[in-house]
Amino acid sequence: MIDPRIADSFARQSMMTSLQARLIEVGAGQCVIHAPLLAGFQQQHGAAHAGVAFTLGDSAAGYAALSLMPEGQEVMTVEMKINLLSPAMGHMLHAVGEVVRAGRRLTIVRAEVVAVTGETRKTVALLQGTMIGV
Repeated sequence: MIDPRIADSFARQSMMTSLQARLIEVGAGQCVIHAPLLAGFQQQHGAAHAGVAFTLGDSAAGYAALSLMPEGQEVMTVEMKINLLSPAMGHMLHAVGEVVRAGRRLTIVRAEVVAVTGETRKTVALLQGTMIGV
């Protein structure tokens, strides 16, 4: 079961609603988000726009960080770097975020975004960044 405070926070993100993203799993320091590759968010070559991969990876990493923060806190991104490895072609994008190190004030995170078509999975982006509790 997903922590209700994280599910509620996720539900308030209109960007996740627009992307039809689903919060699949949240554990201690880990989060998985899935989203279909929608025609309205593709670039001119038919791949998902890089902004979609960034958004999903950033959110997965952020909720991984929030899972380790005390009740009553929310999370915001301080900075995030992305390496785009391959065009995001497929039917679905899966983002897996995890905490690398949770500090007193800042939490270092990373995420992997994978394009999925049937049984074929291809990593399309790697992200690393810093989150802060607010």
